[in-house]
Amino acid sequence: MPIKHFLTLNDLDRDELAALLRRADSLRDLHRDHALHEPLRGKVLGMIFEKSSTRTRVSFEAGMAQLGGSAIFLSPRDSQLGRGEPIEDTARVLSRMVDAVMIRTFAHENVERFAAASAVPVINGLTDDHHPCQLLADLQTWQSHHRDISGRTVAWMGDGNNMCRSWMQAAEMMEFNLRIGCPAGYAPADLAEFPRSQHLTDPAAAAEGADLIVTDVWASMGMEDEQQARLEAFSAYQVNAELMQLASPKALFMHCLPAHRGEEVTAEVIDGPQSVVWDEAENRLHAQKALLEHLLITL
Repeated sequence: MPIKHFLTLNDLDRDELAALLRRADSLRDLHRDHALHEPLRGKVLGMIFEKSSTRTRVSFEAGMAQLGGSAIFLSPRDSQLGRGEPIEDTARVLSRMVDAVMIRTFAHENVERFAAASAVPVINGLTDDHHPCQLLADLQTWQSHHRDISGRTVAWMGDGNNMCRSWMQAAEMMEFNLRIGCPAGYAPADLAEFPRSQHLTDPAAAAEGADLIVTDVWASMGMEDEQQARLEAFSAYQVNAELMQLASPKALFMHCLPAHRGEEVTAEVIDGPQSVVWDEAENRLHAQKALLEHLLITL
């Protein structure tokens, strides 16, 4: 049986994605009922972090523990990836010792090279180009509140970054419309490949009637030298009460966190009644447990 990896959302077909989201809801219910569910007893997840994280580490580590398995954390100091060893060699060695590998790194090419040489499933915990695990949690959160996302309109406000690109993939798979509100020059370079995604430089036009408004920090990790320029470029795209009023009356607000209140979003919005960011953060745990089951139980 071919090894299943999860490097982008496109590694699932629509039926697999729908089933995984349903399973994530079931696992959330089991967790809240304090039910013992350990299908991954004896399994080990290796976690390689070249980018630091709170939610990614805790959700994967706790998820493996709750499923009966265990996880090993490798920082840049603990991994040979940062010391000149070829990625393929690291993959060949680690995949003989663990049952799956999660990598959070910079270049997307790194996870692709690692997966090509790995004998076990590889999960993209975040790269500069994609953040598919976050999209699983986001889609689960949407469905928990409003069920089917097909035919809806999502407004992405901010940089055309890894989160934006994963939302673009989701729009094609789940058949909803994505409006990307950002300044000229910051839209994803491959936008033309995604017919359901539209770039709008007018933030009001992007938000008008939207069912969901999503944002992220304007300067991601590694862009610290661009911080001031980005603050100036994106200031009109802040998600505030005025922007939310342009959306559908039942619109939700999401943010993958960490958030910079007063920059990409105001405290009034992220801490307000339309915000589902805390459900969204919790669902990283449940969606990733469903993903781990999907990748590992059939092996």
